[in-house]
Amino acid sequence: QVQLVESGGGLVQDGGSLRLSCAASGGAFRDAMGWFRQASGKGREFVAAIDWIGVAEHAPYVKGRFTISRDNAKKTVYLQMNGLKPEDTAIYYCATGPRGWNSAAGYAYWGQGTQVTVSS
Repeated sequence: QVQLVESGGGLVQDGGSLRLSCAASGGAFRDAMGWFRQASGKGREFVAAIDWIGVAEHAPYVKGRFTISRDNAKKTVYLQMNGLKPEDTAIYYCATGPRGWNSAAGYAYWGQGTQVTVSS
């Protein structure tokens, strides 16, 4: 099975930046990778996804602020987050799987999550 280990979360002020990382092991790293988030009291929400060759999709509410990327040699996917807002506060999860894209139900493997908190 694939194992995903996330890092990079933290506390930032409104307008700040963070870069999340997700290191994968146990697989060939050819499947799509996705970032999702879950705020308190809400379900998991799509943030961004990227396929094996780098084709990406970003959710409308993060487009222009967040950028997903991947380094296949390092088996790592990144989420660069700029212009953070308090409404971005959530636990951010990395996911992968052969049928994954922009819906959480399509992913087979998930990381442990990393907390992002944006203060106003």
